[in-house]
Amino acid sequence: MTATATARKMNYDIADLKLADAGRDRILWADTQMPVLNIIRERFRKEQPFKGMRISCCLHITTETANLLRTIKAGGAEVLACASNPLSTQDDTAAALVKHFGISTHCRRGEDRTTYYKHLNAALDFHPQVTMDDGADLVSLLHTKRASQLKEIRCSMEETTTGVIRLKAMAADGALKLPVVAVNDADCKHLFDNRYGTGQSTIDGILRATNILLAGRKVVVGGYGWCGRGFAAKARGMGAIVIVCEIDPVRAIEASLDGFEVMTMAKAAKVGDVFCTLTGNTSVLAAEHFKSMKDGAILCNSGHFNVEIDIPALEKQARKLDRNVRPGVDAYRMKDGRSIYLLGEGRLVNLTMAEGHPAAVMDMSFAVQALCTAWGAKQKNLECSVHAVPKEIDAEVALLKLASLGITIDKLTAEQTHYLSSWQEGT
Repeated sequence: MTATATARKMNYDIADLKLADAGRDRILWADTQMPVLNIIRERFRKEQPFKGMRISCCLHITTETANLLRTIKAGGAEVLACASNPLSTQDDTAAALVKHFGISTHCRRGEDRTTYYKHLNAALDFHPQVTMDDGADLVSLLHTKRASQLKEIRCSMEETTTGVIRLKAMAADGALKLPVVAVNDADCKHLFDNRYGTGQSTIDGILRATNILLAGRKVVVGGYGWCGRGFAAKARGMGAIVIVCEIDPVRAIEASLDGFEVMTMAKAAKVGDVFCTLTGNTSVLAAEHFKSMKDGAILCNSGHFNVEIDIPALEKQARKLDRNVRPGVDAYRMKDGRSIYLLGEGRLVNLTMAEGHPAAVMDMSFAVQALCTAWGAKQKNLECSVHAVPKEIDAEVALLKLASLGITIDKLTAEQTHYLSSWQEGT
């Protein structure tokens, strides 16, 4: 049976199956940059940790994610994928997942809210035993509209900061009714994916959208978590004058000692040329900030949801909205004659305007995701809380990545091990 004939028998909703060959080529190219995930895929193929299981994955449907999904399927699972963001889907990748890799996929780039939730429900209609989330939308739907299925879920994986924040809030309220592994909090995830991946891909999205020169421009970074740190460093590397806005005093000091200007957003709004929010919170850029921005200010967001920029307030202040003055760039014409430009409708600029994180950094993130999924799948009675990634998984992924880079490191001698474990020895 041909791949096309197989696809016709599958349950899927994508934009165009004819894009599948181009998508396959890009997926396989990304795979060449993901050696750790390749090792795990071959291990899973032999060990079959997910044999007989159904796994639903609500993730950004990109080439890198496709290689994670291939790895989970190689482990014996039936896999269904849907998008975790309406504008992050790569339609050719979705088509390839269906036609060439036999993975039921439900996503279309630019889908409206109704279609987005239709696809989330399709993921739960699959009756998975394990779920993967990037933003906790599947888990939220399970707790609100599909609570009868909670007992079917062995565990869930959460890939991003925003989702972990939501889930920890649920756990604190006693509302979380299934166990979740906070994949985002693994060292091999947030120290590299959030910092180097978000840093580079956010710059990539801004430049593809605008083609501006960053050198000499004042770039305002909303939030100095790992994503903000990465973006600030990359912007400075491009010659930008970087300003950091923070609410956490420790992070603010860190940003200052890292050599960045630190000030309130109210002050930064008056001087900034480019603004990027990376917080996981709402209304980081709000009505009072738009009022004082320069003519030509550029706004974007690299946090998971588009609430970080108060777009309704921006619309209210504008006398006119010109859509797509460049692809993905909307011009808000203010009543006093200024123009403020919004990139990618305020959604993740690195995915709406570019291709997301480089595959080499997602290799570690998705290796952690794959191993955590295998760990969670074999647990029988995990507590309904947010669980840390087992340290041995972090260590294994780091060692595999070092080996793939041809790097060897030292080991403690017996004497050093004894010294570190003894309180009697000192000077």
